Amino acid sequence: MADSEAVTTRGSTVEEWTRALAESKGSPGGGAGTGVMLAIAASLASMVAGYTEPGQGQGGELADIHARAHALREAALQLADDDAAASEAFGAAFRLEPGQERDDAIHRASVNAAKASAVLGERAMEAIEDLGWLSSNGNPALIADVTVAFGALRAAVTGARTNVSFDLATLRSAGATLEQIREEQPVLWGTVQELNSALERIDELMAGMDHRAAPTDTAAPTDTGAPE
Repeated sequence: MADSEAVTTRGSTVEEWTRALAESKGSPGGGAGTGVMLAIAASLASMVAGYTEPGQGQGGELADIHARAHALREAALQLADDDAAASEAFGAAFRLEPGQERDDAIHRASVNAAKASAVLGERAMEAIEDLGWLSSNGNPALIADVTVAFGALRAAVTGARTNVSFDLATLRSAGATLEQIREEQPVLWGTVQELNSALERIDELMAGMDHRAAPTDTAAPTDTGAPE
């Protein structure tokens, strides 16, 4: 790639994309990284589902989970690029000269960036229970992969939640108070609370599987080497 302008999640290598992410440019940035983390979570879920032999009566549910994970991987990569574009507009707004035009541009860019992150967060929340199902019913040899998927999914939910909240709060630069922002953008405001709840659910599911994913961390010591 000649420069980071041409870098996209679909058309670049991992090396090219992360090199662009490492630049002091902001596009791609943390929001696009959120999309990539979601794609990683979806990819691992798809892999685990593909390696899992369904139990009696589970074939249809497993096939649906596999299909959703496959589709989510592709959607997440596109959402990552959409977020990168929103970040570009966000930065451009702040580079304008002070005045009403700048305030209006910041308002539009902030809301659009928050909406892009909210869509990412909503898609990430849809994957939580599918991963939960795989943690209980998936191939037990791949429980570590489910754990990594949950870690990536948690990063995606955290990124979406933080970006929506931060972008909304940026509207204060144009003179709005947090209360006014909440009244003006009730759906986005509510999305932040939904994502907070989603993080709690992920932590609950991960705690319930940790004894299987990291058994050496939970096993009681049998020989300390100390004299009796």
